[in-house]
Amino acid sequence: MRVLFLNDLDDPRIGSSIRQMYQEAERLRELGHETMVVSSTQDHGTVGRTEILGTPVERLYSDYPARFRAWVALSNRQVREPFAKLLREWRPDIVHSHLLHTHLSYGLLTDARNAGAGVVFTAHDVMTFCYQKLTCFHGGEAHGGELRDYTARASKCIPCQRFRFRPGRNRAIRKILARDVDRFTVVSDELGRAISANGIRVDRTVHNAIREQAKLPTKEELDQFRTRFGLDGCKVLAIGGRLHEQKGVVQLFRMLATLRADFPALRLLVMGHRKVYDSEFARAARELSVEDLVVPTDWLNGEELQCAYGVTDVFVTPSICFDTFGMVNLEAMEHRKPVVATLFGGSQEVVEDGQTGLIENPLKPKAFAAKIGELLGDPERARAMGEAGYLRLRAHFTIERLTDEYLEEYDRALPSRPG
Repeated sequence: MRVLFLNDLDDPRIGSSIRQMYQEAERLRELGHETMVVSSTQDHGTVGRTEILGTPVERLYSDYPARFRAWVALSNRQVREPFAKLLREWRPDIVHSHLLHTHLSYGLLTDARNAGAGVVFTAHDVMTFCYQKLTCFHGGEAHGGELRDYTARASKCIPCQRFRFRPGRNRAIRKILARDVDRFTVVSDELGRAISANGIRVDRTVHNAIREQAKLPTKEELDQFRTRFGLDGCKVLAIGGRLHEQKGVVQLFRMLATLRADFPALRLLVMGHRKVYDSEFARAARELSVEDLVVPTDWLNGEELQCAYGVTDVFVTPSICFDTFGMVNLEAMEHRKPVVATLFGGSQEVVEDGQTGLIENPLKPKAFAAKIGELLGDPERARAMGEAGYLRLRAHFTIERLTDEYLEEYDRALPSRPG
């Protein structure tokens, strides 16, 4: 079987879901299938064929002002002709879409369908009905984050998007998905509920997964990392991924202010781009008097990222937006670290509350901080939860399981191909 993946992004260093795509591709090749990725580039010099982690990658050129995404992402002329040529040449059996909301565009689903490929769409986010990270569904601090209003409507979207709002956008996306997608999957049950609430058919949940590292850092490497970042003798919290206000970074600073009385040697590793931290979050840390507790590491990958997880005592994901799954939770679990995670989105399907970590509402920072404090103050319980998390990872979130489930979806998509 020939499987062609669609993803606006192709660098595995910048996102867990991108790494997962390559890991599935590797597993498919181990099983005797052929794989390729179609991605986008904004650099004419990188257009064309390359190879990443053993997978051929075809980069198509696309560049335009982001404010026009609601228009261009439905059908991007820049990529459709070269994609049609690739379809004729490579003749995939399955086209599996991961991320195409900006450059590749929904029009490629139509082209794949017309070329006779089975089309599988995996929603990793809410962009099929929302223009950004979904933040309005829980009602905010005014409602204590208790609401669950997932339905998109003009009265919510126009004030949020203003001139970027495009009437008919969601209706057009629903039409393409209904007509041209054979199997529609989501990465969490809760994401499926949100998407279904907006009139889109959801066929199955295929939870995300990771392939375990060949080896984890040694004690010597961890000690060197601690010394380098001034963590010797400290209790260490960590937050990772792309830094964004909706990931709950400021809420976490408020939690630090609460926790420091009981844990004066506490430090927070912020694993994200330093320039983003400096421009968007350093001021909040100063204003909340926790700047001395925050250790911005800049962007980490490879061995450095593994060391950061390794020195962590408690990993936190306090997102105040809809967090569809939280791949970083799995990465922490691989290192046998307990996780205190948001109740917004799919984290509850990853982190077993009370078993492998704790779940709390980040819009109630004192309650969230108390959950963190429980684990910081009870290292034996934290260690047991970390071990349970690792066992849960190996039982439920392996690339082998994910690939098997997607192969079932590919088989279901194949009989409905035209011709």
